Amino acid sequence: MSRPAKLLSGLVFFSLLIAALWHFLDDSVFRFPGLSGPSTTSVVGPDVPTPISEYAGGGLSRMAILLTDRDSSWLGLVQGLKSFGIPFTLTEDYQEALKHGLVMVYPVISGKTMTAQALSALAKFTRQGGTLVATHVLGGGVNSLFGFSEAVSSTAHTQLRFASDNAFIQRYFGNADLNIPIGSTLQPRGTYSYSSPTGRVLARYDDNTPALISQDVGKGRAYALGLDIGAFSLLGYNNRQEGVAKSYVNSFEPGLDTLYLLLRDIYAEREPDAVLLGTVPDGKRLSIILTHDIDYTRSVNNALSYAQYQKSQGIAATYFIQTKYIRDWNDDVFFNTEGAAKVRQLSEMGMEVASHSVAHSKAFGALPLGSGSEAYPAYEPFVKSRTETRHATVLGELRISRYLLEATVPGLAVTSFRPGHLENPETLPQALEATGYRFSSSATANNALTHLPFRLNYNRRSVDETGIFEFPITIEDEGAPLMGSRLPQALQIAEKIQRYGGLYVVLTHPNVLDHKLAFTRGLVQAMKPTAWFGTLASFGQWWAARDQVSVDVVTVNSSKTLTLKAPQPIAGLTVEVPAGWRLTGSRPATAAPVQSGRQLLLPSFSGNVEIQFSQ
Repeated sequence: MSRPAKLLSGLVFFSLLIAALWHFLDDSVFRFPGLSGPSTTSVVGPDVPTPISEYAGGGLSRMAILLTDRDSSWLGLVQGLKSFGIPFTLTEDYQEALKHGLVMVYPVISGKTMTAQALSALAKFTRQGGTLVATHVLGGGVNSLFGFSEAVSSTAHTQLRFASDNAFIQRYFGNADLNIPIGSTLQPRGTYSYSSPTGRVLARYDDNTPALISQDVGKGRAYALGLDIGAFSLLGYNNRQEGVAKSYVNSFEPGLDTLYLLLRDIYAEREPDAVLLGTVPDGKRLSIILTHDIDYTRSVNNALSYAQYQKSQGIAATYFIQTKYIRDWNDDVFFNTEGAAKVRQLSEMGMEVASHSVAHSKAFGALPLGSGSEAYPAYEPFVKSRTETRHATVLGELRISRYLLEATVPGLAVTSFRPGHLENPETLPQALEATGYRFSSSATANNALTHLPFRLNYNRRSVDETGIFEFPITIEDEGAPLMGSRLPQALQIAEKIQRYGGLYVVLTHPNVLDHKLAFTRGLVQAMKPTAWFGTLASFGQWWAARDQVSVDVVTVNSSKTLTLKAPQPIAGLTVEVPAGWRLTGSRPATAAPVQSGRQLLLPSFSGNVEIQFSQ
């Protein structure tokens, strides 16, 4: 080798050595000594459609969903019924459905989707005392049964209006008309209105045409809804509402809730043995989850002040921690030895430590899924600007943040996640499942069109549900005016949501103390008498156990036996029983249910419990 060549080779080697030393010593990347992982690979499962049989079976006291098109959005419908605690069974057999006292035909009644025998049987069922609910009644000779002349299609409707003289509206929403957004110019909805109604009009579209009608038929009653509630549910649950919501957050928009409360009331009124699952633990009226996003250097220190106050009140909150070990466009490094020590303090104070990603990237929603083998310290996502993030993946953000939190906080199991900026990639549900999470708080309640939790679907679509539950955000701190001055408005929203046992998630960035901490204090003091407070993980575990509880009633003479089956232990579950039912006993006796009016509270149980009532 010539002398110039040797010199060049030496310079290259020296440059690489300097670069390697600089990378090792550079304080723009913090490395925890001895930490390397995770060592296992995260494998995203295949997209397998949820079978109809998953929701089949059960007793005759349940609402029967008669499915007339298995390629419909039925998964959204059953997920909504589960959230609202309405017992149901799903079947494609009309004869099986008509054994129940209340049948909902979904998504269509027509001569094309049902046989003449089935249509005749539906009419006979209703006249003899059954209750029939249907969406999109489009023919088959049953228009007169539901009480209208013609179903008129439209893509122009954007609102449903319920009049204030409706007892259902007064019970849940007060004495004013309620307008529910159902579509927008970006997201037009295919709807039907029902012309020349002979029965009662319960709701109208924005052009005043009938959207929901009911009619008494013989001893029974028929309801016709012109909106596909399953498709509308998936619009919200999959975070694809695209302009339907009037505002993003910090307001009360009960779009989906109104429709499911209506179904819940129809079931409770028309089914003599209707028993409903409660939505709030311990018989409280509202579930409140205080959450804090730690994604800024100053927030790490301030978080302890919030936690100290919460601990003094006997409540726990959830702290979403950005494991920021790289200095970039966003901020300096703050998840280092000192930062991890403060996170340990939060855990020691009884707070939930959850993941808020590594990079906190505004581009998270567009990141590639990743390989599932991303590992610390080789994983180095870098936020270059508000719109550009390099070397990051969805799985990497989930895996590495969870790994670092669990590796630096003894005994910690991270189960909850919230993305920075609430960026929500389509792959997030299955990625969360693959990386060991169980609970997400990644959307606002208004965008989700509901103030209750729900299950997430694979790719945020319509055929395959995951085991991940979403807990949408009601109140956040970044909107104007300052959070501290918005307490009266926030309390009004809480009061509205607690009228039907909803969920109230608060997102606060502890970058300051003063007005934000004052807001927290004011909210806790005002709502503590009626609300349940807890972490996302504790409520999530309760909600996931509740999701598996089945409810059936058997009548023998004047005695009622309520059977509850809980595959997972659950404490503080309430059920609502019909008026006049009086508790007489339970098997096993250790279930020890306590009755107060129509509400029954079970302190703790698992497996099968039989509860007896007299009338």
